Amino acid sequence: MAEPLKAMYDLPFLQRFAALVRSEWPSFDEERFPLLVTGEGWDGLELKGRIRRITESLGRLLPPSYAEALEVLYAIDERCTGFPYLFFPDFVEVYGAGDWERSMAAMERFTVRSTAEFAIRPFLLRETDRTMGRMREWAGHSNEHVRRLASEGCRPRLPWAPALPMFKRDPSPILPVLETLKRDPSLYVRKSVANNLNDIAKDHPEIVRDIAARWSGEHPWTDWIVRRGCRSLVKAADPAVLALFGYDGQAASGVVKQAALEARSGEAVIGGASELAYRLKLDGRDEEPVRLRLELGVDYVKARDAVSQKRFLLTDKTAAPGSEIAGTKRLDWKDLSTRKHYPGLHRLHLLVNGTAVAETQIELQTAAGADAAGRSRAEKGGGA
Repeated sequence: MAEPLKAMYDLPFLQRFAALVRSEWPSFDEERFPLLVTGEGWDGLELKGRIRRITESLGRLLPPSYAEALEVLYAIDERCTGFPYLFFPDFVEVYGAGDWERSMAAMERFTVRSTAEFAIRPFLLRETDRTMGRMREWAGHSNEHVRRLASEGCRPRLPWAPALPMFKRDPSPILPVLETLKRDPSLYVRKSVANNLNDIAKDHPEIVRDIAARWSGEHPWTDWIVRRGCRSLVKAADPAVLALFGYDGQAASGVVKQAALEARSGEAVIGGASELAYRLKLDGRDEEPVRLRLELGVDYVKARDAVSQKRFLLTDKTAAPGSEIAGTKRLDWKDLSTRKHYPGLHRLHLLVNGTAVAETQIELQTAAGADAAGRSRAEKGGGA
């Protein structure tokens, strides 16, 4: 099993970094720094907690003046590249709230070697208009990392970060940034623009429908953004978006002649997996090929008997009239950080362009429940 990301902050890393700081600022307490960082509670801290502990330890040992502390970090930041050095922009977030201009310059610099997408958000929450003004400037920057920050930092629902409720209510301040970046030559930037659109679509699908219609066909890079940015709307079988991408929302009733979804076993155990098979036969009377998006929809049982559906893409293709489509899917029932499984009857659906055409069901059990059921069957069989 791979080590968790937080393990990268081990003692050798902290010692090397302390030595680097002291090489540029001799007053730095090189021996005390690792002790401060790995003090009480360190083992129980997750990634973001460890980043903040490093930040706060630096704050105790660097010059008390924010401006002077930044100068020390500026002396070494070009040698501190990559994900582990997220504590550089985090230092700006923690100690730079009272010096907006200096903090913007620091994040513009630090994001090139790490990323300031998390650190910028408190500034957006406190001074929305002023900070968005700077991000609109960053959207025209020569460096792709700074341009990405302009989009990624203002995502309404950025993972691992606090949401931006003002942009969930009204995303209009974001749109000029996205317009500037919609033909960006950097895939790194285009992915961020698409993810921002996808965030907006969850609260304002009508805005993203309009953007998608306006941007489509403008440029291959923009078309890529539109397709990826509309992925939640495609999964939700939004009719306008499906039509924009060439899917016929009526395909299920018009061209599907036969459909089946089968599970190898009607029972499964939390932590295990199920093997599924699907088949689709298209009507041969139509002359034109049809664009099909096949998905597996799983109605997950949640706490207090609630149900939440998640869809998994099976295939996305253009099919000829009369053709057959078949395949298999392994469905894992392992708990994830984003999904916890609960015992109960789970309904599974085969969907074509958002419409269910076949279904099956699986009874999910805990390991203890499955063992008890097995013993019960064995006892009944033994007494027969």
